[in-house]
Amino acid sequence: MLRHSPISHAAYHDLLRSLLDEAVAGIRGTPTRVVRNGKTYWYDTYRVGTDVRKSYIGEDSEALQARIARHDALKEEADARKKERARLIRLLRAEGFLGTDGATGSLLAAMASAGVFRLGGTVIGTHAFRLYEGELGVRYRFDQTAMTQDMDIASFERLSLSLSQDDQVSTSMQDVLSGFAFDPVPSLEPGQVWRWRQTRNDTLVEFLTPSFRPEEDIRPLEALGVSAQSLHYLNYLIASPIPAAVLYRSGVLVQIPRPERFALHKLIVADRRREGMDSLKSQKDRRQAEFLIAILLEDRPDDLAEALEDLRSRGPQWNVRLDRSLARIPETAARLHALAA
Repeated sequence: MLRHSPISHAAYHDLLRSLLDEAVAGIRGTPTRVVRNGKTYWYDTYRVGTDVRKSYIGEDSEALQARIARHDALKEEADARKKERARLIRLLRAEGFLGTDGATGSLLAAMASAGVFRLGGTVIGTHAFRLYEGELGVRYRFDQTAMTQDMDIASFERLSLSLSQDDQVSTSMQDVLSGFAFDPVPSLEPGQVWRWRQTRNDTLVEFLTPSFRPEEDIRPLEALGVSAQSLHYLNYLIASPIPAAVLYRSGVLVQIPRPERFALHKLIVADRRREGMDSLKSQKDRRQAEFLIAILLEDRPDDLAEALEDLRSRGPQWNVRLDRSLARIPETAARLHALAA
């Protein structure tokens, strides 16, 4: 297993901290707490003329409280932070980080600017897998495991509905995506667009949400202003996402699933694809899972054990799918069995 140097790993986390600081530095008014369904959220409350508006900042945490307490100082340091982030990104590229191509970086930056990730959107799939390079400090090989054109964004329907009561994306996804030559893909249900295809290279952007009912239907993501394809098992993946830094210009702040959940969920997905005879994608899912599980067994075994226990507790069908995938990768299966023993 190849590792990035301690210097580059630290540089990535410095970049991420700076982006998190930047998210709070933009507060325009008074930070206020809102409690909903037992959870506490922070909003930026400000006036535009005679209107009082709210902009979602994030779920309450000690780290967020500390940033809010010093947001005036953060605002004054904005220019210096931007220059420092550009320097850190040059360092990371020189150290061999995969980075992000211009087309993907500019699209993620546009989504971030519109508020997609601030309002609960989570990057999943291979684009998320690539970002674990910085989170875990592991050097990726240049193979198809970390390559993709398509982009998947997931969010909880209930969270999106709750946030939409006070805040929504500043630019519609239709406008954002059309600016990058994406056209909506017609849906069987009129007016419910959940995927867009780029005309020049067939790249897809899809919006997804967990399904908590027998069917996998199309559901609304109110805060993002889009519809989403609901999927079973997705709730496990996007619970408690983490922030991540995209290496584009002076950095883009997104959020991705926790790596231990991503790895185990990939094994569930691999078994679901098997039913559709999509063997190549199923193999890719298992390779990504094996790669991350090997790292997590070394660096974060407690996190992996907790995520595995959570998955196993979710019912027989979850266990059947996990075990069918593990049967195809016996060495990884044995190591996970030892971890759980």
